[in-house]
Formats: sequence, structure tokens, C-alpha cells
Amino acid sequence: MNERWGVLLMAYGSPEKIDDVAAYFTHIRGGRPPSPEAVEDLKERYRRIGGRSPLFEITYRQARALEARLNNDSEERWRVYVGMRHAPPFIRETIAQMKNDGVQRAVGLALAPHYSRMSVGAYIEAAQQALREIQSSIQIRFVESWHLHSLFLKALSERVRLGLERFSPQEVVFTAHSLPERILSWNDPYPRQLLETSQAVAERVGLTKWRFAYQSAGHTPEPWLGPDLLDILKELGDEGDKTLLVCPVGFVADHLEVLYDIDLEARRRAEELGIHLERTESLNDDPQFVAALTAIVREHSHIFIL
Repeated sequence: MNERWGVLLMAYGSPEKIDDVAAYFTHIRGGRPPSPEAVEDLKERYRRIGGRSPLFEITYRQARALEARLNNDSEERWRVYVGMRHAPPFIRETIAQMKNDGVQRAVGLALAPHYSRMSVGAYIEAAQQALREIQSSIQIRFVESWHLHSLFLKALSERVRLGLERFSPQEVVFTAHSLPERILSWNDPYPRQLLETSQAVAERVGLTKWRFAYQSAGHTPEPWLGPDLLDILKELGDEGDKTLLVCPVGFVADHLEVLYDIDLEARRRAEELGIHLERTESLNDDPQFVAALTAIVREHSHIFIL
């Protein structure tokens, strides 16, 4: 077939180097510059994980693996593109490249399994705005959520099983990025979908003791969704649980919220409470996870034909 098919793989983005943190933080805040203290705090977090996040490289590895798998047994020829929400290459730039490359139909997939208007909805809105601005005729079918896809659950469950075999924790805590509580007034599906994923993985693995917690809440005056992982650690310590496995179901790659917020901050708090905390390995470009992404893209590309 001569038709060019594309995948718009969307991720949050991260600063390329420490000097880019202020501009990155400002973009996240919609153009409002953060305080110098807030910028320095964020810089220090990146320094603590080696100076930069590996998200950019991991996302491109995911894209290359997905493209290879899509083209391995398909009549269509696929090309997978990466667009970031808050750092180059921005979603708009990527869609312009797709247009120049002659892509006619594409699947838009945010690397966030759970839908919220503030997360996946914002990715889709950015892409749709870009299509209008560059007057592109590319037809994009957006995937809103994939939190219960069987292959995604299989990959997560395998990670949890490996963690359980590694050190036999007394409890498992599933986590995801917190969002402002105001999403509850929108009947936003985010909290429900997170619990559905956690429940599904727990059932697959046979967990008898688990709970869910949020992490990485923003430092703003408005309330954010809880309970927070750091507060849960205090509860677990009081209950006498001394071994804990954290599974960040809301994230599919290593980045600041995993490498700092869990591996450094939460682990330090756990040690203070006498708790041994370990984390499941991130999905990154594991073949099981790439198989899940491939199936999701194929299923949504079929919508063009139905």
C-alpha cells in the first residue's frame, strides 16, 4: 500500500540539561515564571538523579521498538513520531513534520494509560490545535485510555510478580501522579481508572494486601488528590509493616517522578520509619510493553476501516 500511516506518540517532556529547567518549568506553568527558589529546587532534584531525566531517550527507544514491531507483519508502512507536551520536540513541531512526510492517517497515543482532562485530554487538545494551526488534513484517531488493556496489565503484573519474588514484601502500594482535587467536580475518570488498573493487577497476581496512593503532588495552594505515598508510609510504619513494594502504575518510563520521588524521597522517608521499600522496574521499552502499545495502535487503526 502507498498510504503513509503514522503514530503520534506523546509524552510529557523533560529538560535536556540543567540550564533548561527554568524554561521548562515556565512552560509547564503556562508561561508564568516560577520563583528562583522553585527553579533551584527543581534543578537540585535533577542533579540528584544524575543531572537530567532519561525520559527523552526512553521515549525514543519505545518509538523505535514500536515502529519496528508495527512494520514487522503489516501491509501498511508505519512511522512512529514523538511529540512532547512541555519540551522539544513539541507536539506541534512533530505534527508539522508528519504533514511534510505525507502522513495521511495516524493514531495519537499519549504514554499515559489513564485519562484525565488535565493529562491525556491536554495532549489531545494540543495535537488538535496544531492540526488547525498548520491546516493539516491528517486524520488522527486518538486513544483516550488503555488502562485495562490485557497486554498492559500482563506487563505490569509480571513486574509485580518479579518484585514479590525478589524480597517478599508485606504489602504492595500502587501509585500515580496526583492531580488537583477540582477534577472530581468534572466527574473525571482518572481516580476510577487508576483503581481499576490496580485492582486488575492485584487480582492477576493474587495480592491479598495492597492499597493505592498518589505521589508527586504540585506545590500549589489548592488541594491535590490523596492519600499521598509519604503519608501512607507513616501509616504502614504505625501498623508494623516493614517491607513494601511500590508499583507506579501511572507511569510507563523512568523519569523524575520515579527516580527522585520514589527512589530517593520515598525511600528516604521509609528508611526513617524502619521500612524496607523497593520499586517495581519501569516498563520502558520492555518487549512485553511494546507488544501492548502495538496492539493498542492496531486496534485503533482499524477504526479507519470500520
